[in-house]
Amino acid sequence: MEIEMEAVMTEPTGPGAGDVAVVTGANSGIGFEIARGLLAAGLTVYVGARDAARGADAVAALGAGARPLALEVTDAASVAAAAAAVERVDLLVNNAGVGDSFATAPESTAEDLRRVYEVNVFGVVTVTNAFLPALRRSAHPRILNVSSGTGSLTWSTGPNRQFDHRSGGGAAAYRSSKTALNALTVSYAQSLADAGIAVNALAPGLRATNLNARAATSAGDPAEAAAGAVRLLLAPDGGPTGTFVDWTGEPVPW
Repeated sequence: MEIEMEAVMTEPTGPGAGDVAVVTGANSGIGFEIARGLLAAGLTVYVGARDAARGADAVAALGAGARPLALEVTDAASVAAAAAAVERVDLLVNNAGVGDSFATAPESTAEDLRRVYEVNVFGVVTVTNAFLPALRRSAHPRILNVSSGTGSLTWSTGPNRQFDHRSGGGAAAYRSSKTALNALTVSYAQSLADAGIAVNALAPGLRATNLNARAATSAGDPAEAAAGAVRLLLAPDGGPTGTFVDWTGEPVPW
């Protein structure tokens, strides 16, 4: 007897309940809200924090599924210990960042830039490379770099610029560090494509966080930015890689 087999169409899958995320700088601000959103989707979330007490407080506030992870992104030993503590990682969110100076390039020293780059650029490289073995064990590996629209060269120049050039190029260290992070996002996406690891960058918009004095007085809700990050992280497999988008999912020009 001949049995006819009908093709079964299955929906693309993606990260979800039972998967594991690591979020750096997750004890406050956007990182905390990203952790909250991923926990709501059923993931286990390692809350990366350089200060153990603040990390513990964040884990207590987040509740079930949250795990403390001592992680100072500028300390190679701390990063290595954190990576050794997590066997499999499905989602890595490079959220930790600094940007407390509004100085222009002529007003800045190399050391000023180096301090910011240590967290926003070199720290991302250290963390990403340390967690790559754990990401390679995942069926849905994704990396999200929390960047900034101020790192967009297109938005900083030209007729459709979003940032006022008359400000004199302030926050040179922060803005250029995010431009460098965007370039690294592309490089990682290209290098890890064969491994099936999606790598994207997010422009979260100005949010009420402790990034700097301007951010602290902003009306922007960190949860709104985090919701955009979570949507991108939990998208079905086969989604974009090597992209730069805002919190609504709209492309941001490099």
